[in-house]
Amino acid sequence: MTAMLQEGDGWRLGWNEEREPFKALVGGQYWAMELTQDEFEDLRRLAQQLAHTMAAMAAELMPDEHITCEQETAQLWIEAEGACHSYDLRFILLHGRGGEGAWPAAVVPAVLEGLARINVF
Repeated sequence: MTAMLQEGDGWRLGWNEEREPFKALVGGQYWAMELTQDEFEDLRRLAQQLAHTMAAMAAELMPDEHITCEQETAQLWIEAEGACHSYDLRFILLHGRGGEGAWPAAVVPAVLEGLARINVF
């Protein structure tokens, strides 16, 4: 697979193996940015880890209780904020150029599914 684009209402994810150094595209309703392979791998891995953490926390919290969980690498900071079953996802690039993006809770499940489908590593 050299190139693919997935999108839905309020989100977009793309991958193009031939583009250097920015092989990935991530976007929301009103924003988009290109990421390097390393940045995209971090985003993908950390988003999946946060999804697992949020699901695991459901047994510890009241149904409408909100929580904030965050993770960080040298390249990327990411945060899940909201209820365990419905949360916003936000990230900030930390190394090199600046960039920030966020997806609202309504589209996070589709974004996570899309990130899982882009398995080119």
